[in-house]
Amino acid sequence: MKLGIVCYPSVGGSGIIATELGIQMANRGHEVHFIASSVPFRLGANHDNIYTHKTEVNDYSVFKYPPYDITLSSKISEVIDEFDLDVIHMHYAIPHAVCGILAREMSKKKDVGIITTLHGTDITVLGHDMSLVNAIRFGIDKSDLTTSVSNSLREQTYDLIKPKTKIETVYNFVDDTRFNTESRLEIQAETKIKLGIPDEAKVLVHSSNFRKIKNVDHVLYTFNEALKEVDCHLVYVGDGPELFSIKQLVKSLDLEDRVHFIGQVSDITDYYKLADIFLLLSRKESFGLAMLEAMYCGAVPIGSTAGGISEVIQDNESGYTVEIGDYKTAAARIVQLLTHEDQFKTMQGAMLKDIKERFNMEEIVDQYENLYNHLISGDAHE
Repeated sequence: MKLGIVCYPSVGGSGIIATELGIQMANRGHEVHFIASSVPFRLGANHDNIYTHKTEVNDYSVFKYPPYDITLSSKISEVIDEFDLDVIHMHYAIPHAVCGILAREMSKKKDVGIITTLHGTDITVLGHDMSLVNAIRFGIDKSDLTTSVSNSLREQTYDLIKPKTKIETVYNFVDDTRFNTESRLEIQAETKIKLGIPDEAKVLVHSSNFRKIKNVDHVLYTFNEALKEVDCHLVYVGDGPELFSIKQLVKSLDLEDRVHFIGQVSDITDYYKLADIFLLLSRKESFGLAMLEAMYCGAVPIGSTAGGISEVIQDNESGYTVEIGDYKTAAARIVQLLTHEDQFKTMQGAMLKDIKERFNMEEIVDQYENLYNHLISGDAHE
């Protein structure tokens, strides 16, 4: 199979899952072509059967904005024709699905299959912009197959966009050869020394792109409440628009010796293994891939009820969910877990068993591979 993957190359969940999927497909012997503005963040070293095609966007004076969509469509069509692609997988309805549809019209190969995966922002944020709804619906309905990373996102898409196409839920997955509990205690001890965290202190971790919808301030409020009863530290991993205001808030609460800002890192696994608790208190969240990665590394999650978080966390079994904005209950759950070691270990064990069953990498890659084969055989809509 010759597979094209179009995604944003950044550290967001859509780019990460697109890259991990491409790597796994290449490992199965398929030829994979990434088409993006730069090499995807998670791609790293060279891989057999993987090729990258960079989209160069020129800034012509006649255009008010650089014509990314048209340039991307043209590049996709070139790659389809030059490498005789069987399927192109578009991550995001706009602009990528629309670009893929245009690219197929431009290319000589009209039977290339198009599968689009909805990741969240294209629906939960852009879907509220009425000027974009028709474009999103077009991208979904003109794709041969459309998937969503959670049931919650699928239902939101039906409600907001009202496409005619059936949308299939295919959950995100984690590469458990990288994200696991191996050497967890040793890595915890080493990372605590590195950050100047006392060995006996508990650690809470949050990782995101620090956008407003991530409620990173609520993470801090939760930590501040929990700190009243538990000796703990908070580690923020990542970068984004809210980072400066959070640093100011930490200073105003006199928590600078307890809160650690790591920034964006190429390998986050040590910080996941450092965590006793992972916090994801978002206002909107289609899935919560960072949380799932942390869970695979042994961190017990406390999440909001936003979107797909409740599908990842089995409340009161594999972690806890709280209502959006209810940081006091989140703090109470943390105190409960971190002051009762037996309860923590029981929940951690149940969590690891659950996620390895429901988010098994091989099974989810099988789902995508089967969808690709359906497209190639021409029975995608049967």
